[in-house]
Amino acid sequence: MAQQKATNITWHDATVTVEDREKLLNQKGCVIWFTGLSGSGKSTLANAVEQVLHQQQHHTYVLDGDNVRHGLNKNLGFSPEDREENIRRIGEVAKLFADAGTIVMTAFISPYRADRDQARELVAEGRFVEVFVDCPLEVCEERDTKGLYKKARAGEIKEFTGISAPYEAPADPEVTVNTAELSLEESAHAVVASLVKAGLVPNGN
Repeated sequence: MAQQKATNITWHDATVTVEDREKLLNQKGCVIWFTGLSGSGKSTLANAVEQVLHQQQHHTYVLDGDNVRHGLNKNLGFSPEDREENIRRIGEVAKLFADAGTIVMTAFISPYRADRDQARELVAEGRFVEVFVDCPLEVCEERDTKGLYKKARAGEIKEFTGISAPYEAPADPEVTVNTAELSLEESAHAVVASLVKAGLVPNGN
């Protein structure tokens, strides 16, 4: 848990409420948290889901792991402590997007259950959708689009999830998609269907 260092600060409530924003946008602000091994297809799936929702006139945004590490979190590495802080910051940013009424998708390995649970606790109940992008390690290695597994196996990358660092799969995610068995379209449909079922977006059919 991050320590509060700033003093003499006061929380200011907004005049425009979350409900006001959601009525305007015809959706409920929420966090769709994609988690899985490197190469499992998190970013690809998040962007496919965003495309479907955008076509249905919904306001969305994707927070991608690599992209965020180029800016907000560029001072963090991949030690367990830095991974924890990486996800803590993302959780806080995702909460702000949800408060704005946006459907925000996060595509991060986020290997530790405790960190994902902490992110869940930041938003209202029913507004956090954990999507386990379940893909066998051997399939992720076969894809290895960035050549990371090859480097990890050669010892060139330390603390690499799935090889030299642990990945704790979700115990009870809202959605599980196996990207080795389902097409991208099928996977995206499963995620969007879960949002409709949860009442976060109206049925776009």
